[in-house]
Amino acid sequence: MKLSVLDQSPVREGSSARQAFQDTLTLARSTEEMGYNRYWVAEHHNAHCLAGSSPEVLLGAIGAATENIRIGSGGVMLPYYSAFKVAESFSVLSNLYPDRVDLGVGRAPGGDMETARALAPAGRPQFERFPDLVEELGTILRDQDFRPRITPALQNPPPVWMLGSSAESAKLAARLGLPYNFAIFINSNIDPRILDYYREQFQPSRQSDAPQTCLTLNVICADTEEEAKRLVLSRDLLFARFATGQPSATVPSIEEAEQYDFSPQERAFLDDKFRHAAVGNPQQVKAKIDELVEAFGPDEIMAVTITYDFEARLHSYALLAEAFDLPVNSGS
Repeated sequence: MKLSVLDQSPVREGSSARQAFQDTLTLARSTEEMGYNRYWVAEHHNAHCLAGSSPEVLLGAIGAATENIRIGSGGVMLPYYSAFKVAESFSVLSNLYPDRVDLGVGRAPGGDMETARALAPAGRPQFERFPDLVEELGTILRDQDFRPRITPALQNPPPVWMLGSSAESAKLAARLGLPYNFAIFINSNIDPRILDYYREQFQPSRQSDAPQTCLTLNVICADTEEEAKRLVLSRDLLFARFATGQPSATVPSIEEAEQYDFSPQERAFLDDKFRHAAVGNPQQVKAKIDELVEAFGPDEIMAVTITYDFEARLHSYALLAEAFDLPVNSGS
């Protein structure tokens, strides 16, 4: 089983976005050495606890800081942008880091609608045109007869990945013949047959002749179950605040989270949202992931981990790599 990383560049209480990006670069270098397959970064807006608002810019720094690991967007929120401009940005990245770049695209706002209108030309995000934009992006990247041509020229276009958390995204990925990354950390209430449906409906394309799947989930792994449950409190308080509309400029400390009295409604929300999260010691985390692999049948697992303490996040990825016996990349 291949393991990969989705990094949202969390900003912790008492720290800054500048430090969050330094943590991202450290984590990218470290997980490359641990044997992880991909390192993707997210796009969020007006969420000040998550620093990554421009994945294409951040990927330039990550590519320079690493040597072999695949890097990519998880993902670019295509309804905000010109497909041509996205293609050119990833053409630059693909020329800088040949055969290492993935272009993950999504339809979700990645923030609130006021920010969505501020991002989009003329204040009109093109959510309804998302399928057409994905097709247009693929044509621009792969059709040598498309005019005008993007610059710089591409020798090997980056693979476009469909990101999603619904049956609609699976259907679109299958119809367009794209690899599919399902975000179970966003939608925990999905039929486990979602990836089977994608595989059954898959139509070969110029990019892919066979289906390819990845499942992205929350992971917090620690030396003991007790420590993992303590670490998870920061994440829980962060998302409880999201759910109730409370401001949360940073990831709260464990100490603050320990003092917080979660309401029954907040606890029910968190238990449902994170019921597929892998939290515990290495044996427990591996057992949970093995259970999800058995249920969903992905080709690859992508882990997203938010803790207050960066060293705990780094250690979580190290323990996960050890649990799955990833081959250490000594050449990094």
